[in-house]
Amino acid sequence: MNLSQLKPAKGSTHSEKRIGRGQGSGHGGTSTRGHKGAQSRSGYSHKIGFEGGQMPLQRRLPKFGFKNINRVEYKAINIDTLQSLHEKNGCTVIDIQTIIDAGLASKNDLVKILGRGELKAALEVHAHAFSKSAEAAIEAQQGKAVKL
Repeated sequence: MNLSQLKPAKGSTHSEKRIGRGQGSGHGGTSTRGHKGAQSRSGYSHKIGFEGGQMPLQRRLPKFGFKNINRVEYKAINIDTLQSLHEKNGCTVIDIQTIIDAGLASKNDLVKILGRGELKAALEVHAHAFSKSAEAAIEAQQGKAVKL
């Protein structure tokens, strides 16, 4: 077998419908467009979502909700992640650059420390925000929670 012998699987391709090539083809006359009306004319185009005059789906469904333009999006990092970072690198100060280098956040992310997990080391943690439980857990181990 070589490249010149390749062909599509049987039944996977269809011959093109040749429209407007005489009555004998079965697609002559109106060329499958029906009689009269906008859709039979050349240059016809419809609006996006047009359903032939039926109320379109986007108008049948109710509007709801809103997007708060003042929302601040944080990258959440838990205390157990900080503990594993400390065990891996042996660092006592965990700042934004350490978190970025570990691949936990990108340089444009705002970082918030959350309280899931257990902290066993005294760490100085620099972040944009802390949950109450995370701040309490860090300070319980004689660590420091520094807000940026």
